[in-house]
Amino acid sequence: MVRVAQRAEELGYDSVWVTDRVLYPIEPQTPYMGSPDGSLPEVYKIVFDPLESLTYVAAHTSRIALGTSILDMPYYNPVMLARRLTTLDVLSGGRLRVGLGQGWSKDEFDAVGASMAGRGRRADEFIGVLKAIWTTDPVEFNGKFFQVPKSIILPKPVQKPHPPIYLAAFSDSGLKRTATIANGWLPAGVPPAGLKPMIAGLKDIARQFGRDPAELEVVVRANILVTEEPLGDPRFICTGTPEQIKADIAALRELGVAEVHFDPSFSTDGTSLEGFLKTMEQMKALS
Repeated sequence: MVRVAQRAEELGYDSVWVTDRVLYPIEPQTPYMGSPDGSLPEVYKIVFDPLESLTYVAAHTSRIALGTSILDMPYYNPVMLARRLTTLDVLSGGRLRVGLGQGWSKDEFDAVGASMAGRGRRADEFIGVLKAIWTTDPVEFNGKFFQVPKSIILPKPVQKPHPPIYLAAFSDSGLKRTATIANGWLPAGVPPAGLKPMIAGLKDIARQFGRDPAELEVVVRANILVTEEPLGDPRFICTGTPEQIKADIAALRELGVAEVHFDPSFSTDGTSLEGFLKTMEQMKALS
């Protein structure tokens, strides 16, 4: 992790990101959408805790931003998570970027004792609790799902008014939540042609609710797969030959995407440190 993060700083990357998995079910109740047979990728068999990982990396770097892609809100208590995230933002000197999602694995929900029902309403309150803890003093929150008695909760994050929040959302309600209460959108896997109408729709929703759409950043997660032969359509974004990946990156730039973060860990080259570093250098050159 340190080698990758330090090399990312040397290459001029803006940020490093970590994922979050609770477990690797042997017989998954919810099929994984990214594989033909519904099984999870091998890379998910070993996953370090995201916040401890980023804190460790923060101590060995000086400039690069530290992002989560993503933390599943139903698996966390928002008060405790707010404190952990604040600690990371303070210790890193204000480099935290918070990607949040709703989760999809029934096995993980069962393991942490969370319910898949009512996730949207809980997410609204969850983010409300984070913002209340980060921006008010004393803090007080009274909701249907979460309550915080009037209290002093310090320290506050370095970033003001709070660390940026990005939501991984694809449903109509999720995109509305992103457009109204988040700082940006964090999609994965969608090709540029599919992103274009979704970004336009996201900005339209923001306008409808009186928000400047320019305030919303789009940060795309690209799970890299480099091939010698071109891949046919449909294909995931930033997969295929270097020429296809370069074209995808250019298309994202034209769409006004603020940032792309590359994850080569799902490819053969990403299973070793040497391959991971090689792909990082290759993606930087293509950008």
